[in-house]
Amino acid sequence: METALAPATRPRILVVDDDPEILDLLRRGLAIEGFEVQAVASGEKAVAAVASRPPDAVVLDVMMPGMDGFGVLRALRGGSSVPILFLTARDRVRDRIEGLDAGADDYLAKPFAFGELVARLRALIRRGKPAEREVLTIDDVRLDLASRDVRRGERVLELTQTEFELLRAFMERPNLVLSREAVLELVWGYQPAGVSNVVDVYIGHLRRKLEEGGASRPLHTVRGVGYILRKADA
Repeated sequence: METALAPATRPRILVVDDDPEILDLLRRGLAIEGFEVQAVASGEKAVAAVASRPPDAVVLDVMMPGMDGFGVLRALRGGSSVPILFLTARDRVRDRIEGLDAGADDYLAKPFAFGELVARLRALIRRGKPAEREVLTIDDVRLDLASRDVRRGERVLELTQTEFELLRAFMERPNLVLSREAVLELVWGYQPAGVSNVVDVYIGHLRRKLEEGGASRPLHTVRGVGYILRKADA
């Protein structure tokens, strides 16, 4: 017999797709898996829904009339760090990278296994849960695990969920070289299929935010191996 989580504890998922059959399939399937689901059929409605009542995660289709998935991503990333899983029927790596570059935390290419969608959503939500009260500090970079506040000196860094977890992984392991495979395991929990340079893409995002205004580079490339967060006194 199927058992569902109590309504008060069910993670909320916003599903965005203009195809009514896919929208209904996702709504029903995710509800059976224990999620509270809100389904909308346009990008404009998705932006309004997040502003009205932020969900725990968003499943977002790229190909929609009017405001497409890329437009929704850019609109949401202007003021929200809600985890976003991007759905695309396109098989071109460039399109997937564009989604990640616009602020998506993960993606799936259609057709996909429903079980994989559920697993990825749960991983995104786990990463977005409030953390224990702890503050990590490396030189002038300060990361608060509970409030999700990140600062470099007096400057507040506006990070996406994935960027936050990426910085956390390095700040918990200063002066240690992390391979791309290690970063994928620590931050994503698995290796996203199809985009082999997803770590490099997100390192680039994080570096730009850390180095804004001419600040020094804390994240360094170890050619052929991976990346390292070096402390100034190391």
